[in-house]
Parts: sequence; C-alpha cells; structure tokens
Amino acid sequence: PVQILTYLGGVVKVEETELKPRVGFLYPDLTHNISLVINATQERDSGRYMCTVNVADNVTSTGKNVGVISLTVLVPPAAPACQLHGDPAVGANVTLSCTSKKGKPSPTYQWQRTAPTLQVFFPPAQDRGRGTLKLTNLSREMAGLYVCTAENRVGSAECSVVLEV
Repeated sequence: PVQILTYLGGVVKVEETELKPRVGFLYPDLTHNISLVINATQERDSGRYMCTVNVADNVTSTGKNVGVISLTVLVPPAAPACQLHGDPAVGANVTLSCTSKKGKPSPTYQWQRTAPTLQVFFPPAQDRGRGTLKLTNLSREMAGLYVCTAENRVGSAECSVVLEV
C-alpha cells in the first residue's frame, strides 16, 4: 500500500486512518526537515511512503518535488511448532519438522539434539529453509531432546520435541 503523508500548516494528513494516531514529526521546527516518526511500528506499516514539497510560485519544479521511500518492517519469528512424523521404532526413519507462522525476513531453522549429549546437524539431513530434520535407521542412542531454533536478523524463537526410540 502507498501511504500518503501531506504537511499542511503544522498538521500531517495521513490517508490511512490506522496510522494517524501513531505518526508525528521528529523535529518541532518544520521549516527544513519534516522527518516523521512512526510509533509502535507494525508489520502492516510496510509500504511506500510519498512526500510532496510544494513551493509557492515555482512552476519549474513539477515532478521534482516528490520523494518516495519504501519501508519494510522486520518481524522476529513467532514461536515455532515442532512435530515428529513417522514411527520412531528401531531401524525406522522419522522426520522432525519446525515451522514458524510469522517472521520477516523468513526465518531459517537449526535443529540440534541437546540431551543426553549435544549434537548438531547439517545438510542433507537438515533443511534449514524448510525446517526439517530427517533421521534414518533409528537406534536407541538417537533418543533425546531435539530443539529447533527459528531465526532471522531481528530475533529467534525455539520449540522442542522428545524422541523416544
């Protein structure tokens, strides 16, 4: 969505009404810098913002008086959900999955077994983009607590699953 902000005699006109109570000026002196502050930023504030400067009696600046900036509001991953798929019997194959419903940019996932001993996993067993971990030819020694971390550049969240073989 395009957010249109217009400065009229000390008042900001915001065409998207849900944004209006959260917008203010960064500096009280509005003669040279009319930078805005958006308080309590939300993901839906992402979009293109347009600033138009009109100078009285100046007809030569047409088209040069508009500035557009794109805003992407980053969101840390929501708490992911961990699941075990398959029958965890000796000699069987299972897949652990981890998915987070929110996160911008999309989170990457890292599985590790934390108990009884720490073990980290790498491709092809682990798919960091999809959040899956494939465990093949299960043995009793593979039992334990498996923790998935969903992470992007603004945060992380975890979930876990107990594998009993």
